[in-house]
Amino acid sequence: MEILIENYTKKIKNKTVLDHINYVFEEGKIYGLYGRNGSGKTMLLRALCGLILPTEGHVKIDDKIIGKDIEMPDSVGVIIENMKMFPEYTAYKNLKILSQIKKKATDDDIRWALESVGLEEHANEKVKTFSLGMNQKLCIAQAIMEKPKILLLDEPTNALDQESIEKIRMLFIELKKQGSILIIASHNLQDLEMLSDKKIEMRNGLILIN
Repeated sequence: MEILIENYTKKIKNKTVLDHINYVFEEGKIYGLYGRNGSGKTMLLRALCGLILPTEGHVKIDDKIIGKDIEMPDSVGVIIENMKMFPEYTAYKNLKILSQIKKKATDDDIRWALESVGLEEHANEKVKTFSLGMNQKLCIAQAIMEKPKILLLDEPTNALDQESIEKIRMLFIELKKQGSILIIASHNLQDLEMLSDKKIEMRNGLILIN
């Protein structure tokens, strides 16, 4: 599997937020996106999963164009800024509800995802009682529970303590070994240094490759 971005440009209210981007993301690799706020990192993640469509160019995944041949990638897990879960439901119930959308994740997959992020002991607690870090772990769990081939992760270690960060880093490395493409946008340069096969700087909607 590969993700091919060709001449991708997105304009919003006459402002260019992504500017003629060309890039190839290959399976079994972790890509680290970094840059200032407003540089285009989150917009690029949105483009890759079909949440925005281009003004020009396209994203192609295994020869299928997003927005033309498919609405979004067939196998993708996403954390985009300010994700919200259902506060009145438990962690397990949240994932169970979300699993009904694609009907890919089994009960065992849900339990595996919760354990992988360190929430197994809190599976039956209501999300409204969760700390920011626990909420973040639950967001990661929903992204991985279907064992997707593509993971698009916006600031995945936000609000996590150091022990949890180490656990999540090991999880991402294991998913990479299984052949997934991981694209991580982060201000945590230590995360990117430790995890990334390739780092990509973004500036003013442009990709700058290091």
